[in-house]
Amino acid sequence: RRGYTYESYMRIISKIRKEAPDASICGDVIVGFPGESDEAFQRTLDLMEEVKFDNLNTFAYSPRPNTEAALWDDLQIPDSVKSERLQIVQPLATKHALERSERYVGRVEEVLVEDRNPKNVDQVVGRTRQGRQVYFDGTLGELRGRLVRVKIENARPWSLEGAMVVE
Repeated sequence: RRGYTYESYMRIISKIRKEAPDASICGDVIVGFPGESDEAFQRTLDLMEEVKFDNLNTFAYSPRPNTEAALWDDLQIPDSVKSERLQIVQPLATKHALERSERYVGRVEEVLVEDRNPKNVDQVVGRTRQGRQVYFDGTLGELRGRLVRVKIENARPWSLEGAMVVE
């Protein structure tokens, strides 16, 4: 019942990337929806390869009470197949997230400081304009709520590390 096709979705992604090349593209994938064929699953992988999402939430379908799909007994996908498909999707999503993070390395980004790094009290954490978390040395009391320039030095799939640029 989705109101779009692969082609219409890709047209939207192309427009976004043309107008805002640095836009962060995020989404959700549910594997093992009743009736999902091997071909349909492959189409999901093809879409992931083409889009390369910055962040992709991945789930295995589970029936929900009072939904139409929960009643499609003859179309339910075995848990083993759902698990296998999820094990293919998740590493691919992580690989793409790292590829998208790596575009920041070497750049100076404006970061809105939000909080302290819970794993390193000498660091703060903030977000780029695209929503990517950035960790860097700093004092929360001085920086919270400020926009600061940070040179990105390292990329991880879901976050970046850098050093504040002092001008």
